[in-house]
This record gives sequence, structure tokens and C-alpha cells, in this order.
Amino acid sequence: MSDAPTPQGVREVKSAARTVELLEIMSGLEEPATLRTLADRMGVPRSSLYALLQTLVARGWVRTDPTGSLYAVGIRALLAGTSYLDADPRTALVRPHLDALSEQLGETLHFARLDGADVIYLATRESRHYLRPFSRVGRRLPAHSTSLGKALLAERTDAEVDALLPADLPAVTAATLADRPALLRDLAEVRARGYSTDRGENVVGLRCVGVALRYDRPAVDALSCSIPSARYTPELADTVIGALMEVRGVLERTAGSAFAPFGRP
Repeated sequence: MSDAPTPQGVREVKSAARTVELLEIMSGLEEPATLRTLADRMGVPRSSLYALLQTLVARGWVRTDPTGSLYAVGIRALLAGTSYLDADPRTALVRPHLDALSEQLGETLHFARLDGADVIYLATRESRHYLRPFSRVGRRLPAHSTSLGKALLAERTDAEVDALLPADLPAVTAATLADRPALLRDLAEVRARGYSTDRGENVVGLRCVGVALRYDRPAVDALSCSIPSARYTPELADTVIGALMEVRGVLERTAGSAFAPFGRP
């Protein structure tokens, strides 16, 4: 772990940095992990990590099974995440528009934010045609595999995109644009037409359209609409695109000073 200066010129506190790193690793795992697994991922001795885990268990940030051998993120992390959503002015601004779009289109709507090479879902309105078995709110997905992410990547230059994304792009489905030149060509098309598309690149059998919200420059937030491939038609896509574009215009015109005091997310 590096002890390099922070952007403010203050050296990071190693114990705090290690705690954050541990929670970030655990939040990216799909199932509880052993002490050995976590220690190997972090490159630290099991003895020191065990003490940290017990401290976090006692405070509710980490939970463990009855045997004390498996660890997962605890309920305090959920409370912190909920607080982020409740205090975020952009999410509060967008939610009523998601409600209106949901009534108008009857399809699944998402609001997400770019975080490094991924997008994190901040709000969702489910389609009246079907319900997901889980909520996407709080979930992280590779930006290059979603219409949300591609809409935001297209707001940046190819050089900026190249620096942002990992060397090897994961293929979420067989349709994911994991080939860098192909992805950059797709982003050029997004810039030209003003919206992005996802043709089963993140979920098989699902097509999506996304638009970046340019109340920040470059944009960090985006809206998308998902349509099952079986019901997707060019006419429906045009309706969805028009509705998303209209809401984008309203949000960009009305944002103004609604965003403060923290500035960019």
C-alpha cells in the first residue's frame, strides 16, 4: 500500500487506507470470503488483517458467519450508502423525471454515475412488463458494457477513454465490445448522434439506449432505458430516444445552483 501524498498534500493514514481498501474489496465480491482470501487480495499478513476485521465486525461494517471463518460487508455499509443517495442533490433532481419516464414509457429506467472505469447505479424504475429479481441500485458494472457507461465515455476524448479503462476489457456477454478499436469506433458514433446503444452487451436479450447528462463537464451522470430484445422495434427506440433527450434538456436547463456544496460527485 502506498503512503504517497493525497491530492491535498497530506499523507494518507495507513490504517484508514487499509480499512477503505478492505471494504472496497469486499464490496466487489459476490459471496463471503475467508481471511486467507482477503489477506491474499490485499497482500497483508493474516494476523494484522484479522484484528482489523474483528474491529469492523464489532462496529457493524463487516459481518461474519457463525463459525467466524467467512466475512462480508455489514449493515453499516448499507446505511452509509443510503445516506449518500439521500444527500445527493443530483439523485433528488433526477428521481421525479425517472417517475415520469416510467409512466410514459413503461420500460425500465436507470440513473447511474461514472466511477473510474465503471458505472454505479443510483436509481432505477422497473418496467411494468416484468420485475427483476434484484435491484441494481448500488451495483457496479463496467462502463464499456452498458449504454450508460458508453454515453459517459463518449463525452471524453479517445485518449481520456484509453487512460480511464483497464488494459484488458472484460467481456460481460459475447456481444460486449471488449476490442478497444471497436469500442472507440462505437464511441465515435455515440458522439455523432448524441446517444448510446447497448445491443445485449451487458445482459443477453436486453437492448438499451443511454444519454449523458451534461450539467457537469465532462458529464459523470447518465440516464438509460432498457427494452427486452423481443419487444424492441425501431419505432419504440425512437420514442425512447426522444423522451430521454427531452428529459436531458430539462435537467441541463434546470440544474444550475441545485448542486452544492460538494461540487462534482
